[in-house]
Amino acid sequence: MGFRDKFKNADYALTFNDVILLPGWTTLEPNEADVATRVTRNVELNAPFISSPMDTVTESDMAIALAR
Repeated sequence: MGFRDKFKNADYALTFNDVILLPGWTTLEPNEADVATRVTRNVELNAPFISSPMDTVTESDMAIALAR
């Protein structure tokens, strides 16, 4: 199934304004989180594609490292 076919056959689509993430407690441990991002069918990055919008997480060093 091609990229365009996935959109044609989708039951619904969400945009930025359709989703809200609320702070709260979780039982997910950091080592259980999957931060891999599939760039193409054969290429997967095993690093976050974006960083958290938290000033204690994403400072200049993190932004520079992700840009590399």
